[in-house]
Order: sequence, then C-alpha cells, then structure tokens
Amino acid sequence: MTTIKGQRPDTTGGPEKAGGADAAGHPDTAHKLTLAEILEIFAGGRLPLHFTAYDGSSAGPADAPFGIELKTPRGTTYLATARGDLGLARAYIAGDLEIHGVHPGDPYELLKALADELVFRMPSPRVMAQVFRSVGVEHLRPIAPPPQEVPPRWRRVAEGLRHSKSRDAEAIHHHYDVSNTFYEWVLGPTMTYTCACYPNADATLDEAQENKYRLVFEKLRLKPGDRLLDVGCGWGGMVRYAARRGVRALGVTLSEEQTSWAQRAIAEEGLADLAEVRFGDYRDLPEGGFDAVSSIGLLEHIGVRNYASYFRFLQSRLRPGGLLLNHCITRPDNTSRPSTRGFIDRYVFPDGELTGSGRIITEAQDVGFEVLHEENLRPHYALTLRDWCANLVAHWDEAVAEVGLPTAKVWGLYMAGSRLAFESGGIQLHQVLAVRPDERGGGDDDLPLRPWWTP
Repeated sequence: MTTIKGQRPDTTGGPEKAGGADAAGHPDTAHKLTLAEILEIFAGGRLPLHFTAYDGSSAGPADAPFGIELKTPRGTTYLATARGDLGLARAYIAGDLEIHGVHPGDPYELLKALADELVFRMPSPRVMAQVFRSVGVEHLRPIAPPPQEVPPRWRRVAEGLRHSKSRDAEAIHHHYDVSNTFYEWVLGPTMTYTCACYPNADATLDEAQENKYRLVFEKLRLKPGDRLLDVGCGWGGMVRYAARRGVRALGVTLSEEQTSWAQRAIAEEGLADLAEVRFGDYRDLPEGGFDAVSSIGLLEHIGVRNYASYFRFLQSRLRPGGLLLNHCITRPDNTSRPSTRGFIDRYVFPDGELTGSGRIITEAQDVGFEVLHEENLRPHYALTLRDWCANLVAHWDEAVAEVGLPTAKVWGLYMAGSRLAFESGGIQLHQVLAVRPDERGGGDDDLPLRPWWTP
C-alpha cells in the first residue's frame, strides 16, 4: 500500500502554537489538544481532506471532496500504537475509522490525495510531550489487532522458519484461499491474479490478461507437442492457455482452492489430455526435461536468500536449450530492504519479499542461466489494479456477503494503494527471459538473432 509522504522536522514553529499561548506568549503546553488539533500538528496545518473525530473536533476544508472520520477511542489506540500505515489500516478495517467520498472497494482517489498533498512533520519534543498527554496513557498501550491480521514475523515461527515449506504453505493459504467465488468477482473470467499486458489503452481486463498469456507463450517459443512447467500456477490460466495450443502443460500451486478450481476448469474445457494442475510445493516436483518453464507471480513469495536455489531448481527441470520466463513484482532499485512491512505483510502477503530486477538477473546468471531479454510492465500493473478495483466495486455487496466487510475493505485498500505505488514507480513488474545453456555453453542453435515475439 502506498504510504503518506515521509515525516519532516518542523522548523517553522507553527505546531508550537497549536495549543495556544499564555499571557507571556509562551506555548501553552498544559492545554489538552483535541484529536483534530493533534492531526493538524503532524500535518503542518495543511490537510487535503475533512477530518472529524468522536470528541467533536474537526480539521481541514469542510467542503473537501474526501473525508476521514475517527469514530471510536479504540481507533485512537490503533493509530497511536502502530507505526506507518499499519495503525491506519487497523482502525479502518476494524470499523473505527471511516472514509468518505470514495467507495471502500476503490479508495484510490482519497489515497492519491493523501500521497500527493499530505506531508507529516515531526513536532518538537515539547509539543510531542503535549500530544502524549492529550492522547492519554490508556491509548498508548497496544491492544489486539483485528482478527484479519497475521502475527508479526517473529511470532510466525510456530509455522516454521521463514520460507520453509510449512510456512510458505500457510502464507499462500492466507492470501489465496480466501474464496474462489470472491476471486471470480474481482479477477473476472480469466481468474488471473497477475499483471495483465494491455495491447492498447481501450483494451478490457480480459483482453489484457489473454494478451499477457500470449506474450509469455511466444517468448517461450512454445509449439504443439512441447512440455511446459508453470510453477505457482494460480488457477491454471497459463496451463490452460498452453494446452489449448497443443502444449503439454503441468502447473503446481500450494493453494488447495486454486487446485480444485483449476482441475474443474481443465475438465470443463476438455483439456485433461494435455493440462494438469497439482497441489504441492514446486520443490517436490520429480519430473524434468521440460522445454520451457513459466513462473508468473511466484518469486515474490520465495525470499531473496532463496533465489539461488530457486533458479538452480528451475534450471534442473529444463532440458538444455530450454527457456525460462520469470514474471514478478520488483523494487525500483537493488539496495532497499527486501522484506515487506506494515499493512502488506500483516494483511496481504505474509513473508513477501521484493528486490530489484538487477538482483534477480544476477541470481539467474550466477546459477548458469543466460539472460536473453527483460522488460518492465509497470504501467500495465497500475491498469490491472484499476480494473480489479472496478470489479470489486461492481460486486461489492456480494463480496461482503462472501468474505465479510473487513476482508473486503482489506482488498479495496490494498489494490488501490498498490495502484498508486505502480503509478509512482515505487514498485515495478519485470519479465526476465533466460535460457539454460547446452553442454557447449550456448542456447538453442535455432534461437533467432532478435526478439521473435510480438510486443
């Protein structure tokens, strides 16, 4: 989720005046601040929306198109005891904070206004002490988060070490086993939960997802009779796309819900002779000699420290000269801390890790892959998330009935915030195409000299 712009130390003295002044003109730090005054202190007096609170205070333009309402003391505790976007998310998901002017299935415009215009400022120690006194010690003690939140990373050891098979299975279960019906409403008929590739600005989501599969298929130079392995195959979209074109395709996923849906779809399309989706960990796959491997949206769950073993395993399953297409979300640099934090880690992708495309290419090369091509589809993911949010809004009542209001709000918040992050370049989406060299150190002799696929 995109967060509000970073804190800045205040040098204007403005917040010192928030509590009024005594007869000598000194700041009145004995004054108890209202919740609206506290917010104005951190926002430097500049709010792009209207804020109201249960203590009767308000701040910001009364005619602002967007608003935030803090409804309960519990919401204050969530805001005061969690850093960054986590406190806001807790209060919002629990119903202690409401948003106005946007649909909960797509709060993009409100988040954009916050990201574009709101800059938090850190007040002086004297004013900060006044804030603490005004909030009250009862709101500075952490309380239980909403039940939709997973424990912090250090407490997940009961599920195994990070990126062990048992802990990965639990993380996948948390995110992907929400409800196949819910995903059908959000993702649409393709049931594809990865970045689409829009052939033009007017393309529909379904057209863009079909075009993404076409792009992967062509990059892998697949033809009838070839064997494809799709790791982290989701609901089997790539598997079924390839099988319709005469390719023998095997998909593997750690989600039981995805497996059952995909197996049913394969049977309904009459593709059982060519397509298979298995429930299990890709690391347990015994088959080898595949002509191509696709990994579409899996690397985010692998863990950066495991990249070498990941690429080594995929290489071992390819025939010499076989092609690998790795498609995943990345950071815009290779130096940022890879672990996700806050809202995303606790509510969306437990144990998810992102790094830059340079790190991914390096790891693939270091195990012996020859990288042939890479491209960034960042703007396409922003469009994909826009369309997923539109689907959620269109099916909001059904979605709430299926998964509950808190979970539906998590998804609206996560997708709208992610859209902002892709638009701003805070995260990206890279496809890396590589070949397993043969015994002479080269790829297939018949690889064209230039890219052979249609952009």
